[in-house]
Amino acid sequence: MSMFKNLSYLAIILLIFSSCSNNATENPSRIQKRDQILSLITPPSLSANLIDLQHFGALGDSLTDNKPAFDKALEKCKALGGGRIIVPPGIYLINGPIHLISNVTLDLQKGAKLVFGSNPEHYLPAVLTSWEGTFLYNYSPFIYAYQADNVAIIGEGVIDGNSKDTFSTWHAKQKPSQTRSRKMNHEDTPIEERVFGEGHYLRPHLVQFFECKNILIEDVTLSNSPFWCVHILKSENVTARRVKFDAFNKNNDGFDPEYSKNILIEDIDFNNADDNVAIKAGRDHEGRKTGITSENIIIRNCRFKGLHGVVIGSEMSAGVQNVFVENCTFGGYCKRGIYLKSNPDRGGFIRDIYVNNVEFDEVEDGFFITSYYHGEGSGYETDIRNIFVDSLRCNKVRNAALVIQGYPTKKVSDIHFSNIQIDTAKTAISFTNAENIVFNNLIIGDEVKVPSHAQ
Repeated sequence: MSMFKNLSYLAIILLIFSSCSNNATENPSRIQKRDQILSLITPPSLSANLIDLQHFGALGDSLTDNKPAFDKALEKCKALGGGRIIVPPGIYLINGPIHLISNVTLDLQKGAKLVFGSNPEHYLPAVLTSWEGTFLYNYSPFIYAYQADNVAIIGEGVIDGNSKDTFSTWHAKQKPSQTRSRKMNHEDTPIEERVFGEGHYLRPHLVQFFECKNILIEDVTLSNSPFWCVHILKSENVTARRVKFDAFNKNNDGFDPEYSKNILIEDIDFNNADDNVAIKAGRDHEGRKTGITSENIIIRNCRFKGLHGVVIGSEMSAGVQNVFVENCTFGGYCKRGIYLKSNPDRGGFIRDIYVNNVEFDEVEDGFFITSYYHGEGSGYETDIRNIFVDSLRCNKVRNAALVIQGYPTKKVSDIHFSNIQIDTAKTAISFTNAENIVFNNLIIGDEVKVPSHAQ
């Protein structure tokens, strides 16, 4: 079936029986593949060296600059070969970034709150980072780990980017530098010449792990971010659990894994003004050149709330594969539930995506694939195939329940829908440039039961 369109408020029951095991409710090959990935993900061991931040002059009075105390504590950790920096209850102003190093744990105890200062000069000199899929030098992320192993951020404290009235306002001014960065990407400008920072308005990330291994982020609350909340860049073996988000500024994505692999995101309470999880793999020329696939990512037992639940793209030019979204529900409204997006500037692929037992309440669109995001691009179509959606439920869909928008020269293919139930939708199904779409137990609208008979 290549196209269903504008089936408003109709109940659809399509039973297409296939011998292919991928349509089974419990797919042994999927479970085996997922469990093999889980076996590769192990949280780091935490250092036994306890470092009390207050021993280095820290004061949680919301007024004292605690940047010097953090720097001294990190020097102590370096001398000891690792350490666990304990941040007691209090409000800690920090005028500048925290640069984590290997074998260091930042332990924010319950009642502890880090509040980052709002002077951009404090986040210079510029550091190597990535901004919307392009490598460049920019203001330092507020918490930044570069080429570090065994790094953790734990505890029931809060990390507050304090950016609503400061860095967040840069969104309106970023266009010239955003355009310049993309031009440098397309022209393969040497990275050392891509210097932004002062005089530009590219907002820094709240937390970034760059070329790191063995990462844990657990129990903390992240709020008021200047840009993306947690950027996992060219990193591997990452565990994120029981994190909470209250992030409502522009582009406040929750987790953004990019060029990264072997990641477990579980038991998260999302509340973001943007994507809850956005899986990326570089933009356009640079992404294709870098060629590091984002893969082996498991998202489970989460509560979605915000713009979109789980997104792949749109910066995904190196490819994304082996993503599992399982046993998740909603904490509130999402514009779209599951959203796969690319355009013909990207290239790359999206494949082997598994969505199992996921529920949304009210959304604009339930499940959406587009190969023509923003209606732009040419020359590098994305290959999107092998997507398996089993037990997806939505209570109310304002616009479209299931959407596939392939590209005329690169159709979306091999998409399997099983056990889909959507109570109401303005448009049930809208598929264009799609092929080999398989349905097994699909109900959109009221289920049709025993047929009526003549009196």
